[in-house]
Amino acid sequence: MSDGQRDFDLDQFLPFRLNRAAEFIALRFAAAYKAEYGLTRPEWRTLAALGSSGRMTATEVGAHSTMHKTKVSRAVFALEERRWLKRTQDEDDRRAEHLELTAAGAKAYRDLTRLARDYSLELSELVGQEGLQALSSGLTAVEKAIAKRPR
Repeated sequence: MSDGQRDFDLDQFLPFRLNRAAEFIALRFAAAYKAEYGLTRPEWRTLAALGSSGRMTATEVGAHSTMHKTKVSRAVFALEERRWLKRTQDEDDRRAEHLELTAAGAKAYRDLTRLARDYSLELSELVGQEGLQALSSGLTAVEKAIAKRPR
């Protein structure tokens, strides 16, 4: 083992730890909404973006949820097939479409927020309230750093 390998502890490397923690948390929640609604992660993230923010373009959904445009496109198509989402062409720019939830999509979003609240309680029990508050403070610091970053 080289000196560089001894000096570097992957298990303490913040990006590695964050990714591992995010996957653990996301996969547990994904199992819940997949079991109840058969949604994929991109479908859930698209539904959540529209449910929480209202009318958006696919580009805005991608930026909001940090998903690649092809994942957003597939999710939009799947949600449209379920009749949970409708598209409206922009009057000024015919290339752009506005996306919004239908009444059925809004109901599904409300149902899924109940599932999310239940999962938040489960996480609180698993990690403890103090752990969640510390994690939230750390994430707030990272989000502030992201917001300051030049685009």
